[in-house]
Amino acid sequence: MNVVQPIRDPDVIDGIKSYFRTRSLRNYLFFCFGIYSGLRVSDLLQLKVGMVRGKTHITMKEQKNQHRKKFIIHPSIKEDLERLIAGKNDEDYLFSSRQIKKKNRLRGQPISRGTAYKFLNAAAKEFGLREIGTHTLRKTWGYQLYRQDPHNLALLMEMYGHEKPSDTLRYIGINQDMMDAAIIRLR
Repeated sequence: MNVVQPIRDPDVIDGIKSYFRTRSLRNYLFFCFGIYSGLRVSDLLQLKVGMVRGKTHITMKEQKNQHRKKFIIHPSIKEDLERLIAGKNDEDYLFSSRQIKKKNRLRGQPISRGTAYKFLNAAAKEFGLREIGTHTLRKTWGYQLYRQDPHNLALLMEMYGHEKPSDTLRYIGINQDMMDAAIIRLR
């Protein structure tokens, strides 16, 4: 499996949000939910309209480890979220595919990981980013939280479910940043 990186530059994050917002409200909100919640893509794809309608927080059980997770819906996306879910039923998937699924012939299913990967990589290409995948959203969330408040590493470890600080720093790419900076400082 290829290692993916977080998006480090806040200006690039803003640019990608704008890129998606002008093309697809669904993809824009998928990106925003990923970078504002820290959810794995498998969990993002299971979100349903009823979980967000009229709410300030989402409470769910993570698929991978069955941990309960509660997180705030970022205020900056509330208005767009209301537009996305207008006219949808509570049991509809938040990030539903417009296609009929080939295997089960069902309509209204969530987009696939492959679809998410494709639209994320199309945006990454526009911004000259490499080593981007669906896990980039989760890593970007952690990276940006850490850069805002590096003294709160324990909280970030808890949010990720990591046991050691070194695991969290490696996961979000901080170790690589520090190694790069050390080499650049060489005379």
